Amino acid sequence: MFNAAVRPVALAARAAVRPSRSLAGRALSTSATRLSGHAPTPQLFGEGAKAGEVPSDENQSTGIERLQVLAAKEGVEVFDFKPLDSSRIGTLAEPIKVLSWEPSRIVGCTGSPAESHELQWFNLTRQKNRRCPECGSVYTLDFQGEEHGHAHAH
Repeated sequence: MFNAAVRPVALAARAAVRPSRSLAGRALSTSATRLSGHAPTPQLFGEGAKAGEVPSDENQSTGIERLQVLAAKEGVEVFDFKPLDSSRIGTLAEPIKVLSWEPSRIVGCTGSPAESHELQWFNLTRQKNRRCPECGSVYTLDFQGEEHGHAHAH
């Protein structure tokens, strides 16, 4: 969509500007990605609203928000917003598993049954299980990410 909008402007600009004789004669490739056999890139930016209209979320969202809006339109949930299992108290033998794509995650516990104590936050890492200081429920990190996904330092 962006290429279609820019193409007429680029053709008009190219026709208006004549290269001078002092410029080196070097050819640059200006072919579109879709013409070179690659898959089209996903649209990270919405098309925006027409003049005089109020934009919708689909029109103005960008980046990860756009991913979430487009997925919701298709009926797919991108992020897991379901609460952790609070029907039981996790034990050392059978802890409550917390899915994570990162090597650490912040977990909140409200007890079992749910809302039986104030919300307690704690950090959960792959190295060891954590126990809620209020109810004693044990949590473990179910790491699903790449082993060395973060090679650079933050």
